[in-house]
Amino acid sequence: MERASDYSGLFAPVSADDVSAYRAAERLRNPDAESRRITRLAITIVSAILGTIVLASFILPALFVLGAGVMSGADPRDLVLVLPPIIIAIVVVVIVFRALRNSGSVWIDRVRMSRFAAANGLAYASEGPGPSYPGAIFGLGSSRYVTDHFCTTTERYLDFGNYRYLTGSGKSRTTHQWGFLALHLDRALPHMVLDSRANNGLFGSTNLPAVFSREQVLSLEGDFDRYFTLYCPAEYERDALYVFTPDLMALLIDEAAPFDVEIIDQWMCVYGARPFPLADPTTYQRLLRIVSTVGAKTLTQTDRYIDERIGAFEPNIVAPQGQRLRRSFSWVGVATIVLFLAIWFGGIASNFLN
Repeated sequence: MERASDYSGLFAPVSADDVSAYRAAERLRNPDAESRRITRLAITIVSAILGTIVLASFILPALFVLGAGVMSGADPRDLVLVLPPIIIAIVVVVIVFRALRNSGSVWIDRVRMSRFAAANGLAYASEGPGPSYPGAIFGLGSSRYVTDHFCTTTERYLDFGNYRYLTGSGKSRTTHQWGFLALHLDRALPHMVLDSRANNGLFGSTNLPAVFSREQVLSLEGDFDRYFTLYCPAEYERDALYVFTPDLMALLIDEAAPFDVEIIDQWMCVYGARPFPLADPTTYQRLLRIVSTVGAKTLTQTDRYIDERIGAFEPNIVAPQGQRLRRSFSWVGVATIVLFLAIWFGGIASNFLN
């Protein structure tokens, strides 16, 4: 699965005409993405205008006081009081300026990524609808779409990019962003998840949007448990050991330790806790290395896999009890809610007693 790559497209100069031509083609190819961009641009412009008004209301009076104090010969120690709003205003201006400048550089990156894809037999889309893979991060929330999306046009199907979706509503609305890679496998396999310990949250809670029953945790030999928590369906422990041989475990530790890995149906999915910087050639090199090591070994290790509960090679299916891991709930979330309620009721009780 090793493939040579031409990275020249990621470094070649991009002119204003190149950007204009690419944006015009994008408007025709993906009108939905263009409408989202217009909405984001409008929000940015309105935010900049409101920010300018707010800044002016703080910085102009502060500058007036500072100037008057200098002219009147006031004690410099008294003038220190007007410096915080000026400093805050300058910091905000710098942040807004950098955000606007970065929004322009995004199109240059997209031109370069499209050139890179064309030179390497890949299809590229700056934005598109969210994929329908069966993995843990997909099919959740609303407004699901991908950005900086690459997939193979020949050979084995490989798909990678950045994925986002929304949950909640109003002030509680949250945007979830992931980097992902999906590799198509030859054989249907039991549902197995490698939860990376490197990206876990508070008290070791999983970074994934799905919580699986701890009764399905399978401990593997050596240091592997220091890097990953392996979940496999009950009574599929021997199948998991068949897949995760010592050499595959070593490759996972070396190449994929920062990422969560999910094997589900005929897919191997790799999840990054943050979007992948796909205009950077080192990112592509790392993803491709995962495919050529972890992915290749998974394929060779499972090319003759048969679920003994099915008992035949041809159906290429897994029995229902092995198709999906059993879900659980987050004890951290429960503890947080209990703590909040305890503090709230404690405050009410205190006010009542006083």
